[in-house]
Amino acid sequence: MNRIKRKPTHPGKIIMEDYLKPLSITVTEMALSLGVSRKTLSKIINERGAITPDMALRLGRALDTTPDLWMNLQKNYDLWQAEHMSKDWQKVKPLSPEQLHANIQETANNPMNQSGL
Repeated sequence: MNRIKRKPTHPGKIIMEDYLKPLSITVTEMALSLGVSRKTLSKIINERGAITPDMALRLGRALDTTPDLWMNLQKNYDLWQAEHMSKDWQKVKPLSPEQLHANIQETANNPMNQSGL
């Protein structure tokens, strides 16, 4: 699998390094702007909290970015963590192509599954 070699930057670090520090905005000021508690934002900035869809919407509006940016940053970080911090997922036995395609073929041949589109 190993899609990304380098550990992605946590979105909280990006908020701190690319926005708060250069703009001289405190965590408290940013939290007020976002309409969240200082504690909530502090957890994210200190890499102990994650960007939720709600927070992504708030950050997108406050920082003139897209919510997708923040969700993608969090997704990349989370996937890297899951891939590198636990190897349990490697024990999963992939389904054979025959198993996968048999189900697709059954679905295609079943008239009850035809939408008529």
